Amino acid sequence: MTHVGTTSLRAEFAARLSALYGTEVPAYTTLVEVAHDVNQRVLDRDGAAAERLGTIARVTRERHGAIRVGSPEELAQVARVFGALGMQPTGFYDLRDAQPQAIPVVSTAFRPVDRDELARNPFRVFTSMLVPEDRRFFDSDLEQRLKAFIRARWLFPDELMGLADQAEAEGGLDRVAADRFLDLAAGAFALSPEPVDRAWYAELARVSGVAADIGGVTTTHINHLTPRVLDIDDLYRSMQARGITMIDRIQGPPRWEGPDVLLRQTSFRALDEPRLFRDPDGSVSQGALRVRFGEVEARGIALTPAGRDLYDAAVATVDQRARGGASDRDEIAGEVWRELMPPSERDLWQRGLGFFTYRPRDDHPAAAPPESLAELVDSGWLEPEPIVYEDFLPRSAAGIFASNLTDAGSVAAEQGGAERDAGWLAERIGRPVHSPEELYRAESAASLRAAGSRLGVELTDVDPVRR
Repeated sequence: MTHVGTTSLRAEFAARLSALYGTEVPAYTTLVEVAHDVNQRVLDRDGAAAERLGTIARVTRERHGAIRVGSPEELAQVARVFGALGMQPTGFYDLRDAQPQAIPVVSTAFRPVDRDELARNPFRVFTSMLVPEDRRFFDSDLEQRLKAFIRARWLFPDELMGLADQAEAEGGLDRVAADRFLDLAAGAFALSPEPVDRAWYAELARVSGVAADIGGVTTTHINHLTPRVLDIDDLYRSMQARGITMIDRIQGPPRWEGPDVLLRQTSFRALDEPRLFRDPDGSVSQGALRVRFGEVEARGIALTPAGRDLYDAAVATVDQRARGGASDRDEIAGEVWRELMPPSERDLWQRGLGFFTYRPRDDHPAAAPPESLAELVDSGWLEPEPIVYEDFLPRSAAGIFASNLTDAGSVAAEQGGAERDAGWLAERIGRPVHSPEELYRAESAASLRAAGSRLGVELTDVDPVRR
């Protein structure tokens, strides 16, 4: 019988989720269509340069999803499902202190960590977990009731968990088992028709719309599914031209003449979705919730820790100078970027601010190669090629969450929080949480070793300042 390997399972699951979400949120289908149109325009305009950070085939099929769960136990189950798809927890994001609005969750992203696997199918799922213990959001009574509600539900069928464990252990499943796994996995993230307890949902929504979306219902669901686009500004305008309301601004770095770094994101506004509600008298009535939206992203170059420090300083400078609305902020951000950020990929590389791999050039000089990395690049032996940023930005995620919330909720800033970090998360889910920076550094170092071996020199310098 046909064996369906991990990569194929991931690709088929991503396709099923995309079809499911397009049925549930039709505007998502429009978003994907517009993204394809924009990508083709960029490809026609820029040619090979358009594929500098990924082939058009990869960019076209690229998606990241987002889901939300309520407890470490639920997150551990999610990790098993995604483990079957070759997706590992990567990065730790604490949105409880994020600007412009604090959100009572911590998050990680499940994704492939191997470069070849990312190229085959770069599916990611940004997964947020509620923190009921955080007193800035939940008092003791609400914490206990919320935890009891979450303990009483079971998001993933036992059969699904068994198949997930089998797939992870065996690197895939036979065709019949694979189809059953995919049916159950996609079904676990479908929007449930079960009535929502109106009073309970409203109580949580007064704290946070995200808390209500996680702990106010008995199931989980896809919160958004995100295509990748090569020109997010073009997409933003194109969606508006189709009459679709977008959030106020694009999150992340500004548009400018220099290299794109990290991640830019935007979305159309969450739409009213009809839902059934159960009222206190037991009756069921029709209502609507507005929690799901259509996000899109444009990816740039992964930054080293020094690069992230510079990026954070630039964002802080924009915050200090910005006094007006979104358009004013965008103009200020462009000015700050021109003042502080390197104007080219080569400047990023020379200052050790970006992660790069290294490709030996076919037209290198005939003489013996020099032994330093800087000389090898400057004299035409090696070509630095940027590593695309595969991860997320807490501030951008919080900005999009906040732009799509009906109610801002409330935060008691004077109360204590609950300490959470990547180590805590790894212990609770029984899996290591990978550091994105270490993955990029390892990729860069591996390419450098391979290039040095080909040229007959030993190279170890990866990201320190070179000049």
